[in-house]
Amino acid sequence: MSGKWSEGIEPRGFRWIITERFGVCERPGGYGAGHRRVRRLEEIIWLRRNEISLIISLTAIPYNLRDYHEQGLAYVHLPLSGAGDSRRLGEILRTVHENVASERVVLHHDSIGDRLSGVVAGYLLWSGLVDSGPEAITIAEQLLERELGPTARELVAMAGELRSS
Repeated sequence: MSGKWSEGIEPRGFRWIITERFGVCERPGGYGAGHRRVRRLEEIIWLRRNEISLIISLTAIPYNLRDYHEQGLAYVHLPLSGAGDSRRLGEILRTVHENVASERVVLHHDSIGDRLSGVVAGYLLWSGLVDSGPEAITIAEQLLERELGPTARELVAMAGELRSS
């Protein structure tokens, strides 16, 4: 009989944005003073056992990448430090889109904050899953159970501009 540790634990804040295809969570193990190595490994085990094919990390520092590699998880590190980098946002949106049709993709930042929320809403708009920025914001707020702030809204606007170009 295997224990809870062998099954892993669901990452904090985990949500499916597109059921069984595109999910988000906070950085496995937590962030800052609350980060725990054992929790990080348990959450990575959960991701692997749930057949997550690709982890996209938006963290500024390449946290956890060695652990993803050691656990056999594919990953991409695309740091998103602010809302002003449309080239990086475009790269993130394309990476999600290129993989979500055939893979299970999880996107994470340190926490479920404005940057991650903005990318989620931006993806909904940029990919054509919704027609307008306000609709993308409303859906992302419902899915993530948090209000999107100015940084998130700026990312959505940038995604809308990338969509039309």
